Amino acid sequence: MNNNEKLLNVFSQSLAVSREIIKDDLEYNSITQWDSTAHMALIAQLEAEFSIMLDIDDIIDMSSVGECKKILKKYHVKF
Repeated sequence: MNNNEKLLNVFSQSLAVSREIIKDDLEYNSITQWDSTAHMALIAQLEAEFSIMLDIDDIIDMSSVGECKKILKKYHVKF
């Protein structure tokens, strides 16, 4: 499984949504499932899946799937 598929799985599981709606332009609070509580679950799953520890600024800045990819690249996750 490549990193993009892992990311889709994490978003799908954390937000309890279909993988089909997870696109780079999907934004925080744009769907009811991606609220502050789900955001923290998403962060925990991202850290576990990619074996990283995100900085608080990165957690706050993670406002979309596309932005998530940019942030993960800082931690040497390749897409």
